[in-house]
Amino acid sequence: MARDGTYRGGRRVKAGSKPEALVDKIAAGKEANVLETHDFDPEALFAPDEPEGTSDLYGEDMPEPSDYLSARQKDGKPLGADEIYEETWLWLKERRCEKLVNPRLIESYAQAFARFIQCEEAVSTYGLLGKHPTTGGAIASPFVSMSQNFQKQANLIWYEIFDIVKQNTTTAFISTPQDDMMERLLRKKKERD
Repeated sequence: MARDGTYRGGRRVKAGSKPEALVDKIAAGKEANVLETHDFDPEALFAPDEPEGTSDLYGEDMPEPSDYLSARQKDGKPLGADEIYEETWLWLKERRCEKLVNPRLIESYAQAFARFIQCEEAVSTYGLLGKHPTTGGAIASPFVSMSQNFQKQANLIWYEIFDIVKQNTTTAFISTPQDDMMERLLRKKKERD
């Protein structure tokens, strides 16, 4: 790094081949670092001045989603992002990666996807065209572009979460929570018709 705080040389960011997923390394018989529970020695963390009763502590399965994920919207319905949060967290837990992904990242994904669903419902309700406020002519519905923006945001966050899982899981998997979300979206459209 130069004195002015800029980088002057070395490898470019995101340059080169991408790291191989852990499950692919194991399947190919390559050397892979897998953290096993038997490798962890809890005695190494033992504190001799530990107060009485602290060994009886228990953890919660899932951190509670923030209140804004289930907040009531203008139409009186809840946003529903809390359901997406729970489904995504359970999906991560099945792959033993729930501790590797920041809960705020899961919340961001859940909110973006819930907003995408909300915009798609508005497109279904109001149509693809809108009325220009001054000229009165037909214009593209603003819900379409908002829907695209929220979908892009949700996908970018999902790729980040999925990459964490891909790099750290030891089991192969096929389905994703997004499959369920898309199915739910299609089911909601079908119920309206």
